Amino acid sequence: MPSELFALTGKVAVVTGSSRGIGRSIAEEMARAGARVVISSRKVEACEAVCRELRAQGCDAIALACHIGRKEELQNLVERTIERHGRIDCIVANAAVNPVFGPLEKLSDDAWDKVMATNLRSTFWLANFALPRMAEGGGGSFIIMSSVVALLGTRSQGAYAVSKAAEAHLARNLAVEWGSRNIRVNAIAPGIIKTDFARKLWQDQKLVDSVTRQSPLGRIGEPQDVAGVAVFLACEASRYITGQLIQVDGGLTMAEPWP
Repeated sequence: MPSELFALTGKVAVVTGSSRGIGRSIAEEMARAGARVVISSRKVEACEAVCRELRAQGCDAIALACHIGRKEELQNLVERTIERHGRIDCIVANAAVNPVFGPLEKLSDDAWDKVMATNLRSTFWLANFALPRMAEGGGGSFIIMSSVVALLGTRSQGAYAVSKAAEAHLARNLAVEWGSRNIRVNAIAPGIIKTDFARKLWQDQKLVDSVTRQSPLGRIGEPQDVAGVAVFLACEASRYITGQLIQVDGGLTMAEPWP
């Protein structure tokens, strides 16, 4: 029999940005672990397509549209999930934007504001809507998708990196504030993962070659590599882990850049 430590049977999990990429993989693996998942992104049609595939596998999945840049839609996401399932046990704040590549000196105020509002403020809003409701149900796990660029200086993703560094610290602060109510808050820092979101990176063969040479595992990541960590952080196996930033980068950021 599989260990109950790694099961999500009957748990309710909400994953933002889960119609594709890392978010979709997380939702799929949580559903396969027994969770009742809420698939969410801006376009409900894309969410419904994912739900149909999961239901065909015998999983429990519903679709709720949500634009994370709109406060009222985040509140609606939380409240409609509660109405449907009566509780929320896990939320993965995954949806994000990275609209501009280039140095900060050339970044417009509007672009800066969009990145900070969509990536950071939306997670702050979601936490403030969801965590009290999770506490009412006895606790749970709130997972924030950060990035390895949160740990590094970058010539091309400055605003995104700053937003993701702030999200990592938001996880720490929320962990301190909500630990007494049995809520764990952690962040995941993916490296280069083969998704549409990161297409500009993994289609750069020079960059991929450099990463695979430096990475101890010798490859870039796949969405499922991140999904497994999210499932772990959602289940009882991680019940004594909170306030952490877990790097999922094949060892890239800890490896020496020379042979």
